[in-house]
Amino acid sequence: MTEKLIILKTFVEVRWLRKFKTKEAVKKHQEKMIVKQLKYLKKNSPFFKDVDPSMNGFKNLPIMNKQIMMDNFNDLNTVGIDRDEAMEIAINSEKSREFKEKCNGISVGLSSGTSGHRGLFIISDRDRSLWAGAAMAKLLPKKKMFGNKIAFFLRADNNLYETVKSKFMEFEYFDIYEDFKSNMKKLNKYQPTVLIAPPSVLMLIANAIENKTINIDPVKVISVAEVLTEKDEEYFKKVFNKEIIYQVYQCTEGFIGYKCECGTFHINEDVVFIEKEYIDKDRFIPIVTDYIRRTQPIIRYRLNDILVDSNKTCECGLNFMAIEKIEGRTDDMFIFNDKNNNEIAVFPDFISRCIIYVDGIKDYKIVQKQKNQVIIYLDVVTPKIKKDIENEFLRLADKMQFIMPKFEYKKYQVDMTKKLKRVERSFAHEKN
Repeated sequence: MTEKLIILKTFVEVRWLRKFKTKEAVKKHQEKMIVKQLKYLKKNSPFFKDVDPSMNGFKNLPIMNKQIMMDNFNDLNTVGIDRDEAMEIAINSEKSREFKEKCNGISVGLSSGTSGHRGLFIISDRDRSLWAGAAMAKLLPKKKMFGNKIAFFLRADNNLYETVKSKFMEFEYFDIYEDFKSNMKKLNKYQPTVLIAPPSVLMLIANAIENKTINIDPVKVISVAEVLTEKDEEYFKKVFNKEIIYQVYQCTEGFIGYKCECGTFHINEDVVFIEKEYIDKDRFIPIVTDYIRRTQPIIRYRLNDILVDSNKTCECGLNFMAIEKIEGRTDDMFIFNDKNNNEIAVFPDFISRCIIYVDGIKDYKIVQKQKNQVIIYLDVVTPKIKKDIENEFLRLADKMQFIMPKFEYKKYQVDMTKKLKRVERSFAHEKN
């Protein structure tokens, strides 16, 4: 089956046919797909040659992470790709800003994620087409299926994204390493119906709209690749005049989730299975199994993301798992000491609220350099803003019983070479 036919078939199935009337139906589908995937991997992946292709066998598989995946890359993948060869192609593509070269017919790319640790991903034409069909079915505007002009801002193009081009829609890739003013002229001329970009880029585009540098009115605005904070989301809603800023939870490990037309963040349980590793009663770390992707298997892969549970029943009718939000990463939890020198871990959301509760701030970043040292980058720095931020931190410190750190304030500057993290811990931490 050709790529275009796979895309079309998947699009129709996901958009109209693949309906699950109950959560039990979702569970049965997942178990069926997991077993099918394990049977395929047993035959085609040296790493899984001894796997028991059953749900019991699945539950006994080890938890995987990026380091394990990279260490076992050659045995894990099902197409005989050598890690070093693929890595060389991916790095050269990044440097040249040309992303057409494949490795033995397989698309390759680099992924740093928001953790900053470099990873490698590979994807076949078949996997790429399945991704494109599912993504289009879930992300294209409900009332405008054809004739869309999609503007996609990313740090690296890839054959993956080129797949969605067709006579039914236009697709324009904007390299965020290019001159921003040139990109804005290009965007203004293009007049997209769908705008897809990381929050850090959406912020620059929103500023350009407010400053009347550009005049665009996309039907749909979709945030990708970075955590979208509540403060940024409200600003984007105002500037783009939208009730919903859509989000996609997409990473090297798969098309994990998206925000529907009702504003609910759903996990794509038709293509991924999520195990929850709870860190408190509401927050959990997802362990992902993608039972669609075959080239580079994602089986019981532990992410570093912190997701917040939701018991919401969505009016859209989907019986898929819902989450309240993506809060941040476990390696960006701030670590403070209490008066007895015990460690207190603070979730990124609690830290960001010390900023978003303060008036007059639009752009910010908070970096913990050491347990007693925090640097706050702000677009506007005044004595009152400093005082208000430190009062918010003091309230948090009193509530959680940690020793207040020392604060240093610096001017906020956009760094387009890195994914934006509003809250970041820059020192390594080992549990005591």
